[in-house]
Amino acid sequence: MKRSEQLSKLKNTEKWDVIIIGGGASGLGTALDAASRGYKTILLEAVDFAKGTSSRSTKLVHGGVRYLEQGDIHLVREALKERGLMAKNAGHLVKNQSFVIPNYNWWGGYFYTIGLKIYDLLSGRLSLGASKYISKKKTIEMLPTVEEKGLVSGVIYHDGQFDDSRMAINIAQTAAEKGACLLNYSKVVNLLKDNKNQIIGVEAIDHETGHKYDIKGSAIINATGVFTNAIMKLNDMVYKKYIVPSQGIHLVFDKSFLPSDQALMIPKTSDGRVLFAVPWHNRIVVGTTDTLIRKHSLEPIALESEIEFVLETAQRFLAKKPTRADVLSVFAGLRPLAAPEEEGKSTKEVSRSHKIIVSETGLITITGGKWTTYRKIAEDIIDKAIKVGKLPKKVCNTEHLPIHGNQVTTALDRMNHLYIYGSDIPKILELQQNEPELKEKLHPDHEFIMAEVAWAIRYEMARTVDDVLARRVRLLFLDARAAIQSSEKVARLLAKELGHDETWIHREVTNFHGIARGFLLKEFQ
Repeated sequence: MKRSEQLSKLKNTEKWDVIIIGGGASGLGTALDAASRGYKTILLEAVDFAKGTSSRSTKLVHGGVRYLEQGDIHLVREALKERGLMAKNAGHLVKNQSFVIPNYNWWGGYFYTIGLKIYDLLSGRLSLGASKYISKKKTIEMLPTVEEKGLVSGVIYHDGQFDDSRMAINIAQTAAEKGACLLNYSKVVNLLKDNKNQIIGVEAIDHETGHKYDIKGSAIINATGVFTNAIMKLNDMVYKKYIVPSQGIHLVFDKSFLPSDQALMIPKTSDGRVLFAVPWHNRIVVGTTDTLIRKHSLEPIALESEIEFVLETAQRFLAKKPTRADVLSVFAGLRPLAAPEEEGKSTKEVSRSHKIIVSETGLITITGGKWTTYRKIAEDIIDKAIKVGKLPKKVCNTEHLPIHGNQVTTALDRMNHLYIYGSDIPKILELQQNEPELKEKLHPDHEFIMAEVAWAIRYEMARTVDDVLARRVRLLFLDARAAIQSSEKVARLLAKELGHDETWIHREVTNFHGIARGFLLKEFQ
């Protein structure tokens, strides 16, 4: 997947069947669905693939235990099916993760065991394992650092865990292999309409060259997540709010705070939300919050109240109490929740189901949804485009379509940090053999190597230090200070590979430091 090749595809195509605005989970999934059906497909992303919400999730592939409690059986059943398909189609990225719910009252164990048996039942043949009630002793065995005071019992259940932005890149590669054109750093600045006010294409600007393109197509799809309202302003005569952004934050800690392969799940925190502590790339990710916000940004910053809430809750349930000084990284993500019909609903009540809107202009917009159901969302979008007469009928075939890199990955395979590359691992090892300087570590405290950086630049369309350290190699999310210390090394390799000068390197490093400071608590910035 090389940007120059994608640009020449754009220049050599007069009209597309499908134009997708937005390169997050929904947009990339839609590009893959459309291209695999044989439609001429182009996707335009204003910044980098998965730069927004899709790289900032809780790293779970799940049915949604909380939605079951809310009685949203349809959403849970759909998500559990998709969870199973994701585990089969991207075996290198999705793993079976066991979760333990510690119970501090006598009825909790029975209550959650019954609820989770229904969860198991809904997953049918694609179940990842049966849930069961476990004793206090077994709970401590599985979660060695769980708070023992008042502990009565536990419940164990299974869900999926994955690497979100790696998944996004692999979906992009699969779509490109199916003939789609995908361009990052290409911002849609206008919608092209005919004299009947029907949308016939988009105007986009390539941020790298400043070149503008008028791109014509049959079905135009707005998959811009939290930025949906901005595209709708270009589309509608009358402004209406389609998205209410809600912020979730996560704190990342050293593995010693939960030295276990099991994840911890707190089904009800002090304000009624769910909290997870999940093992991820040899660290622990703890989150999440759910805060309605007024303004959205490409670099959302965790609010002090959110940081305190996650810390306090983690301290209540972990015997080894994490403090502010232990936070390796903090990241915030925005959920593009579909705006509720009535005003004033809390974020906990706003449905996580996706909603497809067809405007009078013919623009097709996707709102809501979650990572786990990205494939089904994409199928529904293209089916809708067929139904409203934008595309000739062709059948969806992504249900059993392997994602780039797919291979069965065992716990032993995951001991090697390169496991996330799946079937591409031999090529990365080959890079090291052919260019021994690429064996060098990115940072002395971390296992990542320069060969991964070269791979990201050459084959995964990484264009900036942020692309590499935040979304290709996940160092910024795992240890923000180490990412800052590695940034110049990455910038120099980018400059060498892409033909940039010293001025560019300096600007790029400064820019990345600005981004990375948002991943540190304010007293450590």
